[in-house]
Amino acid sequence: MREIWLQTEGIDWNDVKLQITDAIELGFTGVISNHDHDKIRKLGKIEVLSRNSDNVAFIEIKSSKDQDDAVRLSQDKDYLFLSFTDWKVIPLENLIAMKGNSKLIVEVNSPEEARLVLETLEKGADGILVKYMSREYLGEFARIVESHERVELVEAEITELRQLGMGDRVCIDTVTMMNPGEGMLVGNLSMFMFLVASESEESEYVASRPFRVNAGSVNAYLRNGRDTKYLAELKAGDEVEILRYDGNVRKSYVGRVKIEKRPMILVRARAAGFSGSVILQNAETIKLIRKDGSHISVTSLNEGDRVLVWVEKSGKGRHFGKEIEEFIIER
Repeated sequence: MREIWLQTEGIDWNDVKLQITDAIELGFTGVISNHDHDKIRKLGKIEVLSRNSDNVAFIEIKSSKDQDDAVRLSQDKDYLFLSFTDWKVIPLENLIAMKGNSKLIVEVNSPEEARLVLETLEKGADGILVKYMSREYLGEFARIVESHERVELVEAEITELRQLGMGDRVCIDTVTMMNPGEGMLVGNLSMFMFLVASESEESEYVASRPFRVNAGSVNAYLRNGRDTKYLAELKAGDEVEILRYDGNVRKSYVGRVKIEKRPMILVRARAAGFSGSVILQNAETIKLIRKDGSHISVTSLNEGDRVLVWVEKSGKGRHFGKEIEEFIIER
């Protein structure tokens, strides 16, 4: 997920306290401040760093040497906070392409700069750093970050449906209400996942539960930002992605996970030259999502039907949820 950080302004604690409170209420990732970090954390759950923290580096990019220094530091630091004396896109493109494991957070001074930073090389930086001016000012940047969370979804054709026996399936109850056309990406392969719908539609037999995604079998992957998690690993408090049929993404958190034995069905599909599968509970309330945002129950699916999926076309494998370059075959 894209990150948004606040650079606090001023030395008076009462002023800084108001700034941080605004950032927390607007869903900011973290704050950069030299004030007492324990004192800040008492205001709410938020990451806190200073310009002297060991795991970060602050670099002003003025020359190619600064760019090279940033690439070198990106191998070891958790965060690189970048500022540009004379704004240029090329150095940022280079750093996005060449960086190591660090997250690149770029200081921005206007909404236009924020959009550029988040769109550069399509992938964009990992986040932005904003100085405090007012709550309304921070809110505008928060909306920009949220609007730039997108995942490219494609249509896949159902190629196989097969009833299985009993299995352990995972329900993810979130702290967020979801709408029709929203759900989570789940699949048996880390590079091919199905958009499984939230239980936001009314049923003849049960009331809607728009906070829930009946996600699939315990072995399946859940896409979470650029990483994955096994459904069986999820627990209360974990951050998750909610995706809409048009690719828009917002974040939420797990409130509860329920694992129960239920009859299962295998769904296999093909898209963009790749094939993938997911194992879901065999029940009419479990649904996938079509291109227009409508839901289709797994009990109504037929071969040849088309549903939305996400495909990682690079074909890279994953180790402990992280994308890696090595020989891996998943079936």
